[in-house]
Amino acid sequence: MSSSTEVEQKDDRFEELFQRLQPKKPVAGSLLANYQGVWFGADLLQATLTFQKHFKAIDSDIMLATMPKSGTTWLKALTFSIVNRNNHSVDESPLLFSNPHYLVPFLEIYLYKDGNIPDIDSMPCPRILATHLPYQFLPSSILDCSNCRIIYLCRNPLDVFTSVLQFLLQNGRISSPSMSIDVPFEEFCQGIHPYGPFWDHCLGYWDASLKNPQKVLFLKYEDLKKDINSSVKKIADFLGYPFSAEEEEAGLVEEIAMLCSFENLKNLDCNKEGEIKAAFRAKHSSFFRKAEVGDWVNVLTPSMANRLEKLFQEKLGESGLTLEINSK
Repeated sequence: MSSSTEVEQKDDRFEELFQRLQPKKPVAGSLLANYQGVWFGADLLQATLTFQKHFKAIDSDIMLATMPKSGTTWLKALTFSIVNRNNHSVDESPLLFSNPHYLVPFLEIYLYKDGNIPDIDSMPCPRILATHLPYQFLPSSILDCSNCRIIYLCRNPLDVFTSVLQFLLQNGRISSPSMSIDVPFEEFCQGIHPYGPFWDHCLGYWDASLKNPQKVLFLKYEDLKKDINSSVKKIADFLGYPFSAEEEEAGLVEEIAMLCSFENLKNLDCNKEGEIKAAFRAKHSSFFRKAEVGDWVNVLTPSMANRLEKLFQEKLGESGLTLEINSK
């Protein structure tokens, strides 16, 4: 990860801005304020504004975008392995001794946190970077840089909501596992959660992928689970790192898929111990819980599922985007 060379202080003007936004306190999590239609905590909003102001994209940049708990760790591992396969054999991959979040750092959560202005230019190319920001919040240099690539991974909202709750519980952000989920579920349906509303986040990248499919690749978590080998090849082709016939014949696609699999990464010591210290603290192990499709059935009621499914049908409208809400 690159080091910071400058720091923008969180001055009184920013504090005044955040307070003018009339922040709310969700049941699970810290104060959130709605800024230009998106919900942010104070630290993330400051980091986002710093990122927007100072980041300069270059043609070889690769941006990985997700909502929290949508398969971000998996996407980071896959992309890093695909792009760097000529630098590291599978048997010597940095993933074997380093958490994926260190190999592909978050922009607003890590690099630009606390007003940091990191020395991005010193990072080796291609720079693989990650964000949870909505499409319209990306700096203009990313949006206007014709060769910069963006991969977006979307996951069905019920599994996202369930995974977020479990993540907060594992990291002590929720005091009791017996807490009623009725209120946080209602807040989620209203879009009051970090980077929310969920449907606006998905639609922003979906529309961008339709308008410029050479720049934005829209993937679904459930599709990766169904056919990971095809997804690995699709990511490689999109990024301009296609697998050769010799590589495919040698089984390299399958090796990368296996290296980055949930079962393999979860059992590595680097992902069982330690914690990440970014805009939040989180145990490495909390990024590897179940990775199942339809696990929401163990937490949410059928009436909740029906409500959210109808809500998303309404919000997605005629966009052409569909999200599968599957039970196990």
